[in-house]
Amino acid sequence: MRDENCLFCKIISGEIPSTKVYEDDYVFAFRDINPQAPTHVLVVPKAHIACVDAIDGENSVYVAKSFEAIAKIAKAEGLDTGYRVINNCGEDGGQTVMHLHFHLIGGVKLSEKIV
Repeated sequence: MRDENCLFCKIISGEIPSTKVYEDDYVFAFRDINPQAPTHVLVVPKAHIACVDAIDGENSVYVAKSFEAIAKIAKAEGLDTGYRVINNCGEDGGQTVMHLHFHLIGGVKLSEKIV
C-alpha cells in the first residue's frame, strides 16, 4: 500500500530523510520542515491513503493507530497543557501532499483561531 510518487511514502521508506520522532507498524511521525509552533509533528499512516475521503473499513485501522500515536507523541513532547491536531483534505482544504496526515501542533498557547 505505497504510492511510488508520493513524498510521504518516500519519507516513510527512508528514501527522503526526515527527523523521525515516532514509528510503529502503522504510523510514521516526523518534524515538519516549516513548523508553525515549537512542536509541529506530522503523523502519517504507513498505508498510502490519499485523504479523509479515502478512509474505509479496510484502512481505518491506520487512522485509529495514528490517533493512538498522537497521544503518545504529545506526552513525549511534553504537551501536557494542550495541543492541536489538524487535517487538511483536498486542494481547497489546504492539503499539499496527497497522503493522509495529521499535524500535531503545540508547545505554545495557541489562539482560538485556526492556524
